[in-house]
Amino acid sequence: MKRTTFLAIVLLACAWTAHAQDAPKQHIAIKPADPELKVVLDSWNEIGRKLTVMAEEFPEDKYDFKPTPAQRSFAEQLLHAAGSCYFFTNPVMGVKTQAAEDPKREQYPSKAAVVAFVKKAFADGAAAIQAKGEKGLTTEVVYTPEQKARVIDIAYGIIEHSGEHYGQLVVYYRLAGLVPPESRPKP
Repeated sequence: MKRTTFLAIVLLACAWTAHAQDAPKQHIAIKPADPELKVVLDSWNEIGRKLTVMAEEFPEDKYDFKPTPAQRSFAEQLLHAAGSCYFFTNPVMGVKTQAAEDPKREQYPSKAAVVAFVKKAFADGAAAIQAKGEKGLTTEVVYTPEQKARVIDIAYGIIEHSGEHYGQLVVYYRLAGLVPPESRPKP
């Protein structure tokens, strides 16, 4: 009997201690989810930042490096990813979409020109997202001559597309004997 009473007291004390430790957590307010505008803008800016850092860091003498002759060069990958931003920006801003998917390397012959184009393309896209605002994200725009799409869906499509090219550029870094910026230890 004494043993059962002792066990009951120990279990009650443990339960009380556990409850007392959890009590302060109950009073902490849970932060609400960020608005969609912030989430899509943060994602857009983050992939733009990653591609810009790669464009700035990669040695200019390796800008025309291709893993195989059939693939795009490092510079062409960047130009393609940045150029695709205008398949978002132009329809969202009511501008006729450009005909060419890939800006030509001859138009951007230097590393500085490519870096400037990458920065501008992602800045223009971010400005379009901000211009639409929270409510404008669900607005439908003519995406192609045959199709409408919501602003947020086009934005996420371009973010994903840019992320795919980011992954390809990581391979270019590795093949060139370099460590990609995001793979380096953080200070």
